Amino acid sequence: MQALAEANVGEDYTIKWMFGVPEVLDLMAQYQIKEGVDIHIIQKFIGGLIIGTNQVRIAISDDAAWRIKV
Repeated sequence: MQALAEANVGEDYTIKWMFGVPEVLDLMAQYQIKEGVDIHIIQKFIGGLIIGTNQVRIAISDDAAWRIKV
């Protein structure tokens, strides 16, 4: 298991667990980004990364990405 921030671009991962501010977790769950969901790492940039599911793409800060384990 590794942090999402350490994941490789272009690869698919399954979210094992995540923690953080409840409001942020609720917002991510609205976009179907939650435990057990497969995500694709689209791009990394300074300060964050872009991930995607079958339905949505979202930018996440490095701080949040360290709190998501895949």
